[in-house]
Amino acid sequence: MQGKIIKGIGGFYYVHVGESAVYECKAKGIFRKEKIKPLVGDNVEIEVLDEKDMEGSITKILPRKNELVRPLVANVDQALVVFAIKSPVPHLNLLDRFLVMMEYLEVPVILCFNKEDIAGEEEITELGNIYKNVGYPVIFTSAESGYHVEELRQLLQGKTTVIAGPSGVGKSSLLNRLYPEAQMETGAISRKIERGKHTTRHSELFRIAQDTYICDTPGFSSLYVLATEKEELKFYFPEFAPYEGQCRFQTCDHIHEPACAVREALDKGQISKSRYDSYVNMYNEQKDKKRY
Repeated sequence: MQGKIIKGIGGFYYVHVGESAVYECKAKGIFRKEKIKPLVGDNVEIEVLDEKDMEGSITKILPRKNELVRPLVANVDQALVVFAIKSPVPHLNLLDRFLVMMEYLEVPVILCFNKEDIAGEEEITELGNIYKNVGYPVIFTSAESGYHVEELRQLLQGKTTVIAGPSGVGKSSLLNRLYPEAQMETGAISRKIERGKHTTRHSELFRIAQDTYICDTPGFSSLYVLATEKEELKFYFPEFAPYEGQCRFQTCDHIHEPACAVREALDKGQISKSRYDSYVNMYNEQKDKKRY
């Protein structure tokens, strides 16, 4: 029988099978011997040990598509990053760090700016211009009014999505608006997963529709841990790509070199200043890290 691990705690793994069945499973000893740890998001094969008590054993972990470290979750199809348009005003440097991290991990991103109902046209246009020009899908929503919630639902369909965002942006309200029925289902599951109720936050998948899972991520600001050289950082800003090879120097880092095609594009307004400033900020951080 095949299923997906939706939660793991205290050596127990909770495997979602079919429409709504959740089996409490232990992993076979062979995984420990081979130093393989099952992860939330893993697609697994299980052997049912007790059908009445819904208990089983994980016998096989199917090949992983990818693996994130923060949050620790496997087989992620995309990331949904939620910021408010205002109240609080979006911290664009934090947002850009997350986008760089996802580029590095090769995880596609959907950008969601919430609280459309209290935002002005100018703020919406400005954010749209910055990030649509980079090439990210951008959606403006209101958890309060339901604006564009159906469109967002379609973007999540059939995928496993990591959702992240700073506090106060209406992430929980958006999730409740998207899938009010999920509260009932997760309520039933949490009764099954009683032992996991009073623990520190960890990765957990919520099934919100057929083949559709969401992973809410604690500790959003800690997601940015980039194990790359400062010279490679430019490759994680997609809007720089059309200008690669057009600078005077082949090894141009687009910081202070003469005849830099990226900085010329910046001067012409073809690259967003806030995005470029984020790049310089991260570049200098990487450089200073090396120094010490």
